[in-house]
Amino acid sequence: MIKAAVFDMDGLMIDSEPFWQQAQLEVFPTVGVKITLQDTIDTTGIRIDQIVEQYYRTQPWESYSCEQVCDMVLARVIELVKEHKPMMPGLFHALETCQQAGLKIALASSSPMVLIQATLGALELDGVFEAVLSAEGLPYGKPHPEVYLNAAKALDVSSLDCVALEDSFTGLLAAKSAQMKTIVIPEESQREQARFVIADHKLTSLEQITPELLKAL
Repeated sequence: MIKAAVFDMDGLMIDSEPFWQQAQLEVFPTVGVKITLQDTIDTTGIRIDQIVEQYYRTQPWESYSCEQVCDMVLARVIELVKEHKPMMPGLFHALETCQQAGLKIALASSSPMVLIQATLGALELDGVFEAVLSAEGLPYGKPHPEVYLNAAKALDVSSLDCVALEDSFTGLLAAKSAQMKTIVIPEESQREQARFVIADHKLTSLEQITPELLKAL
């Protein structure tokens, strides 16, 4: 029986993936890194410090530290989120449906806590989640399951009794590795990819979350 719902943030609650892509395309060239839009798409769901370290290994630079480059990308994303407040359709509906079903609710994101808090503030969601977790300080981000396992622990619920809501395959792998039930809502251009078959349910919008769907998990 499902007792808790754990929400991803980027790409699920907010349409921030274009902002991450824009920020990387703006910042990386300033340190001499050649990067394409497809490169940013391929790393969707991966923690920004891991992305920066990956580029530093293949295209090392001297002007800034990896931490400084991370901060530059993050600062730009925060600017864009605060400016545009890009809430995904059906977010309030999905949260209310989970609450009405009696589920505990947590947020588990690969993003740094400063971005999570800025996003919750911009969307006026402060206090909605019983637990808010970032993979920022963990040894590994998604697809490692630790942030999801930590979310279940914070809610005092077994991960087996949780459903994770995700948009990326990286996040889906993390949730499945944590032995959670999964609902995936991929970005439209990736929706038909066969790999998403591992999810318990694949939807096109948070608006499709229903009490019946949650009860059937």
